[in-house]
Amino acid sequence: MKDIKLVATDLDGTFLKNDRSISDKNLRALHSLGEKNIIRVVATGRNLRKVNEVLQQNVPFDYIVYSSGAGVFNWTEQQQLYDQNIHSESANRLTTYFLKKDLNFYAFWPVPENHMLWYHKGKDECEEFNRYLTFHNSFVHPFPTNGKAKEGLCQFLLIIPENEDNFAELKNEIESQCAEIRVIRSSSPVTKGYIWVEVFHKSVSKGQGVKQVCDLLKINPSATIGVGNDYNDLDLLDFTAHSFLTENAPPGIKNKFQMVPSNEDDAFAHVVQPLLI
Repeated sequence: MKDIKLVATDLDGTFLKNDRSISDKNLRALHSLGEKNIIRVVATGRNLRKVNEVLQQNVPFDYIVYSSGAGVFNWTEQQQLYDQNIHSESANRLTTYFLKKDLNFYAFWPVPENHMLWYHKGKDECEEFNRYLTFHNSFVHPFPTNGKAKEGLCQFLLIIPENEDNFAELKNEIESQCAEIRVIRSSSPVTKGYIWVEVFHKSVSKGQGVKQVCDLLKINPSATIGVGNDYNDLDLLDFTAHSFLTENAPPGIKNKFQMVPSNEDDAFAHVVQPLLI
């Protein structure tokens, strides 16, 4: 791993401990990377408001790839650099489909205001869906009665019980509705046993978000490291040249990349230690 210029890490389950705190080792590693002029990037599913809930502005990252790559933010200058939302025609086509199927779903406003969201409670009761609704009650509103969004949307979120066949069927159905979007799977960070089905513009991924940073700074992808722990990190790890999964990753993906200790055991610091010698 000579001549590394950029390190990108997921937050929850990777850089952060389970209680959302930052270990002393990980924080020291971040500072040391900065001293060596290595760019430090977060690549997270969190929106920007939720990033600020777990990162103080003095935590020395350089860029934030947030909402799974729908937005890129210069952390040091506090400046929005890039966004990619689902266009209104596709957003409304998907909304019509979800309402017709009477599914539980959330629809997030365009980046960078995507901490605001609408919801529709469908025919099937879902404890995890209701729990998510409670967590976001300050920013969530019932979907407009006319079933239309005037502007595009950042994403949709559906929450289903963990079942691989059901997920695969739903993914295929959603992606068949319009060519502009793709479905990303994520394990629920709230309750075990649920899958978060996230719908984004097809160009959105953590890997594409990190590529935006590389293009901006003229960094060759061969000089990058990525660290993640879940299905929604696979695009990031496919992009970075040197890629690592934490020990707490789901069993189904553990064979895809080199394994490192869990987020509780300073996975990030472990990965970057060879760069700091």
